[in-house]
Amino acid sequence: MNWKLLNQEMLYDGFFKLRRLQLSHSRFAGGEPIEVQRELLDRGHAAGVLPYDPIADRVLLIEQFRVGALESPHSPWLIEIIAGMIGPGENPQEVVRREALEEANCPLQELVHVHDYYSSPGGTSERITIYVANADLTNAGGIHGLEYEGEDIRTHVLDAEEAFELLRQQRIDNAMGVIALQWLMLHREQIQAQWT
Repeated sequence: MNWKLLNQEMLYDGFFKLRRLQLSHSRFAGGEPIEVQRELLDRGHAAGVLPYDPIADRVLLIEQFRVGALESPHSPWLIEIIAGMIGPGENPQEVVRREALEEANCPLQELVHVHDYYSSPGGTSERITIYVANADLTNAGGIHGLEYEGEDIRTHVLDAEEAFELLRQQRIDNAMGVIALQWLMLHREQIQAQWT
């Protein structure tokens, strides 16, 4: 299977970039390639982490206002895992360690890679990397975030079962949080044995 970029036009060049692409690609059944026009949101890549205390069997989640959730049936203040954009020259592990300190004042120990995925490949090039991290959550909590970025982030330290129940109730309704918590549901005993 092949594809070819025929033309591209920058429609918006701000914090995010929006391009209109004209391209052609092979057909599964063979024959003449398909020519299509698509708009692509370039927003960079991101990494997220779910801090987990294997001794206390607790997780740390954060809550913050999200403009994309203005029409949420619950609230635009979403319960999420810690996450941030991957800057030039950074790797995902550096990002989650930095963001854990900025968003929750939570130093991370060992990281376990959970998954890499495209967030919505029909319209954006963003790729997400997710980790679960060993963390001592004994003194975790409070309100954090960088003032100059307009962050106002509340931390929630929950028993793992409480977090899983929020997931079942669909109160955690963002892909990073869903994937990280489902991974922990499947691997919790293994991680506890490894980290304690």
